[in-house]
Amino acid sequence: MAETNGLRLDVVNDDLKLYQYRDGLTFGTDALLLAAYVRGDAEARAVEFGGGTGIVSLLLAVRRKVGSILSLEIQKEYADLIERNAAENGLSDRVKGVFCDLRDTSACPGPFDLVVTNPPYLKVGAGLQNRSDKKNAARRETAGDIADFCRAAGEKLRTGGRFVCVYLPERLPDLLVAMRAAGIEAKRMTVVSSDPASLPSLVLVEGRRGGAPGMKLTRPLFLYRDASHTAPSGEMQSILDTGDFPAGYGDGTDPKEKGKSV
Repeated sequence: MAETNGLRLDVVNDDLKLYQYRDGLTFGTDALLLAAYVRGDAEARAVEFGGGTGIVSLLLAVRRKVGSILSLEIQKEYADLIERNAAENGLSDRVKGVFCDLRDTSACPGPFDLVVTNPPYLKVGAGLQNRSDKKNAARRETAGDIADFCRAAGEKLRTGGRFVCVYLPERLPDLLVAMRAAGIEAKRMTVVSSDPASLPSLVLVEGRRGGAPGMKLTRPLFLYRDASHTAPSGEMQSILDTGDFPAGYGDGTDPKEKGKSV
């Protein structure tokens, strides 16, 4: 790990070089799982809402899950950081950082095939405040709530386009209501727990703009084999190794799911 001007340089999954602010949010499990949950389409035109360092967009690009992706970010220093990270990894032709407020997305004309987001999880004033303004802006709905994120997604997606989001289980009703109000129907959902004895800590949801009602709830994902957290579960190890969820998580790769719409 190298450090310079408040930044640190790490080598993360897929051998990506990632500059991250020391006083900002860093690459974590939620971003890794979000990128893995996206079903690949090498021709897809995509946009990410709230790009942060750009790691989700970079993972999608390097894994050929999208053809191109705009990574929208309301913090100027992060929009610039996305551009730097894309250049550092030779992905500037496919990943673009865009400084804008997602409540006014005229800077990224649609339609898009995919919208992906790891939005702020907390309402303004909820929980302990962070000393870092960067962390507060990333964790709290200071620049738009989940309804704003979903509304923007509904405006930018083509009919049949997909919306993929990682969120907190306790706020799942807010997400589903906002998706439906934006014309996006939830089609696939996976809850994530640290281990089989722990309550869910994350939820992954895929929706389709203009989709018919009907959602597949997959089996849960456990990050670790047991409460000792000494070894990842088989499913999590597969995600770490391949960058994709294993067969059976509603992505159409399981022969038993053949012909079923998700």
